[in-house]
Parts: sequence; structure tokens; C-alpha cells
Amino acid sequence: MNAAANQPALSQATLDFLAREHKLFINGAWIQSSGPETIDIINPSTEEVITKIQAGTRADIDKAVVAAQSALKGEWAALSSRQRGKVLLRFADLIDENLQTLAELEVLDNGQPLMIAQYTVAGFGADFVRYYAGWCDKIEGATIPVSPAEAPAGGSLTYTKREPIGVVGAIIPWNAPIAMAILKIAPSLAAGCTIILKPAELAPLTSMKLADIAKEAGVPDGVFNVVNGTGPEVGAALSEHMNIQKVSFTGSTGVGQTIAKAAAGSNLKKVTLELGGKSPVVVFPDANMEKVIPSICRAAFFLQGQNCMAGTRLLVHKDVADAVIEGVVAALAFWKVGDGFQPDTLIGPLISATQRDRVMSFIEAGKAEGARLVTGGNAVGEKGYFVEPTVFADCKPDMTIVQEEIFGPVLSVLTFDTYDLDEIAQLANDNVYGLSGSVWTQDISRAHKLVSMIDSGQVSINCHAAVDPAIPFGGNKMSGWGREFGKEGLEPFLKTKATTVVF
Repeated sequence: MNAAANQPALSQATLDFLAREHKLFINGAWIQSSGPETIDIINPSTEEVITKIQAGTRADIDKAVVAAQSALKGEWAALSSRQRGKVLLRFADLIDENLQTLAELEVLDNGQPLMIAQYTVAGFGADFVRYYAGWCDKIEGATIPVSPAEAPAGGSLTYTKREPIGVVGAIIPWNAPIAMAILKIAPSLAAGCTIILKPAELAPLTSMKLADIAKEAGVPDGVFNVVNGTGPEVGAALSEHMNIQKVSFTGSTGVGQTIAKAAAGSNLKKVTLELGGKSPVVVFPDANMEKVIPSICRAAFFLQGQNCMAGTRLLVHKDVADAVIEGVVAALAFWKVGDGFQPDTLIGPLISATQRDRVMSFIEAGKAEGARLVTGGNAVGEKGYFVEPTVFADCKPDMTIVQEEIFGPVLSVLTFDTYDLDEIAQLANDNVYGLSGSVWTQDISRAHKLVSMIDSGQVSINCHAAVDPAIPFGGNKMSGWGREFGKEGLEPFLKTKATTVVF
């Protein structure tokens, strides 16, 4: 609590939340965990413990599943689609009302700059919920003009209904906790499902605050549950549970593969996986450099590079490579590294000592493999898990820092000396991931042709990582299965039932 109290200008609501006992949220109430373990929640800027939370067990997942199953058949199922939408709209309004507390908790928990946390809550969180609230009364089936063999022509009716898939297990990462939680909660509830959320153990606080908000919004008991946990136990319990019909996971590719195997080995539950990325940013000489330079910095270093969409492979034509690198280095001089509560901070800490050390090992690998360190490359500060924004030039496609997802503030620059789009696309696709990417050029014909050749779920032209609640997002190759956001993000939470009537 002292660490929280030492932070500037924390609201009383935040202090009150941190001071209370943190249990598990199951069936509309905060209940004691069935296990003895607790988790220290550490401020990554100060390395101080800000609070403790209880860790759940498999037995607690069982309790949550029972509650979620019961809710599927109770008050939640009895609501009309429009009534369900109104509950979500109230949920969105309360997210807005709790903006400052949610943002402060996000900074304490995750370390990101406060202005980014505030934008995420207001510009993503509440709007995302409202977007899916609007879908509640637009989930429609179809009539199919066929006559089965046993029915006379015109003597039958076949129609489909879209129904909630059932109980959803959602597992989220620590890099953008509140955004990831809402990304799972909103479409699940819009579809009429119930959900059990397992937050990342390193950053669970905003997910827990959302449980309070959902309760106040009128989400019925058992519809939304939060079970924290340490290690793989709770996540494995969700993935393997016979009475969970779907798992939605965002995180590393390795864990995603484990979840997919567990789901297939239990009840063949449906799985959506949003996994890693190593996104290319392709820059041609005719690109508008006034837009390219700051966009490269945001693409690579937003959330300290702890961002699956991060554009950390910069592919730039040799004619402008030096100018682009110089421009990026000059811009980064204004990217202050520091505590997320400081108003001029643009680069906060990494999430943990383990992550800081992992990122530093990649930086050392870059040096050892012959990449040229242009700027950064150091851990900084006596306290906190800070790493300078780092740029490597003269990179080769097979280098470790080019091929592997670092999940830290490290940009690798490669050059090309051609306008052959097949060659450029081959360079852009030379990676196991396929999540995002961008192409920068004033030649719109060239841009569209190259975008069609890049194997990623999302590729932008003259911007990077275009995000909106209505734009589908997800990965190809080792970046995952399925899509989130937009109408396509609702589909994984629905199942289709076909009915034929002969008359």
C-alpha cells in the first residue's frame, strides 16, 4: 500500500480498491479462494508490492462453471436481445464513470503511461462495449428455400437460428489488461454467453474492477466471473473443462498451442487464439516522411513494444534508409523513459524483471550476430524494469532479433534495393508470424498490390495497426486462429441451429 500511496494524485476510489481484500468473483459475489496461495501485485516502475490477491484453483474453476451454466438458463437467458443490449450500454456508461480509477489501476499494474491508459479506457473500452451492445438485436438466422427429399415442393420451411455457444473461458495477457478483458467480455455477453475470465497474474487489477462495474450495471449473477491464478493451473482448468464450450485466448504462441491441444483433448471446445507477431513496416522512397517517422516510433515502441501488433521489422528502401534511421533516432530523443504517472513519459517500464532480462538477452544477441546498434540498448534506472528504446540497423533476415518476437522496445531495420514486389513480399513474409503490417508509399497501386501479397491478418497503407471496434483483427500462420473485433469477432461466440418443418 505504501507504493500506491507514494504515487501522485491517486484518486480515493483507487486507494479504497487497493486497500480491500481481493478475492475471486464467482456467481456475482467476491468469495474466498479454495486454495491458500496469494499473488503479490508489483508496480513495475518501483518494484514495490501495491496489493495482494487470492489465487484460485481448479476447484474454483469448477464453482465458476456451475455458476455460469446456471446463468445460461436463468435471468440472462430470459432477457430479450434489446434488454441484453441495454445492460451492455449501462456497463459502458459505468466504464466511462470509472475512467480515472481504471486508468490509475492500469498504470500501477502494468506501467503504461497514464495518457495511454486513459485513452484505452475511454477510446477503446467503453466504445467497444457500445459497439457490441448494438449487435445484440441484430443476431439473425436465415430461411433456406429447399425441400428435403421427404417433403413436397413448397411443403416445408427450413430456417436457422444463431444461439450462444455456451460457457466461455477467457484468458488474457498482461500487456494491455483492460483492453484485452473488454475484448473478451463484450462479444461474449452480446452473444448471450456467460464467461469466466482468467486475468494475467502480473496485471489483474482492472479485470477485477470490471467485475464490480458489471455487477453495478445489472449483469446477472454467474454471467461474468473472474478467477485469478498462478502458473498454468487455472488456465489449464479452463482449457480442459468438459463444461466449457469455448476458450478465447490472447498471449504467446507457445501457450496458445498448449491450449489448442487441451481443448481438442477434452470436449473439442471451440478455440480462438490471438498470438504473437513480428510485423513488417515497408517504407518506399516516395513515402511521406513527416508521417512515416513518428508512425514508425509508435508502431515499434507503443506500450514499450509489449504489443502483438508492434511493427518491429522495419523494411526500408536503401535510398532512404539512412534518412529514416536518422529521423527515428531524432524522434526517440523526445521519448522519455519513466514512471507512467509522469506527464511527459512515453516509454514506461516492462512488466517484470523476467521480461526486462529477456529483452536484454535479445539486445545482446543482436550485437553478437552483427547488427549495428544505433541507439539505446541499455536497461536504465536503479528501480523499475526500464529498457531504452533500441534501434538496430544492418540487420539480416535470419538474425534472432529479426525472426523472434521480443515483446520489448527493440526495432530491427532491414533494407531492400528493388521495386520488385515479389522480392519485397518475400522479405516481409519471411517470418512464422502473420498478425499485422503496413506499407508506406504515395503510389496507391503499388501499395494495394503489395498488401495483397503480405500474409498477415491486418495490413495498413500509410498507417500502422489501424484499430476500431468494427475492423476485424487476428492472425495468419503462427499468429493464431480466428478473428476478434467487428462482426467477425461475434461469430466465435455463436453456434448455428438449423430447423426444418414439413407441413
